[in-house]
Amino acid sequence: MRQVQLIDEEGQKQGVMDTQKALEIAYDKNLDLVLVAPNGNPPVCKIMNYGKYKFEQAKKEKEAKKKQKTFELKELRITPNTEEHDFNFKVKNARKFIEDGCKVKITVRFRGRELNYVKQGENILNKFMEELSDISVPEKKPILEGKNMFIILAKKA
Repeated sequence: MRQVQLIDEEGQKQGVMDTQKALEIAYDKNLDLVLVAPNGNPPVCKIMNYGKYKFEQAKKEKEAKKKQKTFELKELRITPNTEEHDFNFKVKNARKFIEDGCKVKITVRFRGRELNYVKQGENILNKFMEELSDISVPEKKPILEGKNMFIILAKKA
């Protein structure tokens, strides 16, 4: 017969006893005998209402999930020779996204021979950072990956 360390529903230690006796005590109280620490010597069991315990665990997880902060990443695409009006329009959209709590990824796409004008693309990204510097901070400096150069802007803390 296997021995277990028993803890009652109030959290008081009842000592080491046979598993069968612990089950009888739990049955008499209309509660469940739950194995809490199987690796202990002897294993630790607790008398509790298992259904209520599972419900409260699920409730706690739901609350923790509700308090978790999530963010969305919005992407704006431009080219190295974007005109002034289009640029201002994109800045306005980026400002709105950042104020809503999203992160903004600004991507400059180089097509064909535009790859010769990487410096121009970097300048336009720096101009974006400058325009939005009052409400955002860059997470990364301009990075060139393949035919795209991008930065990620997040809201100031």
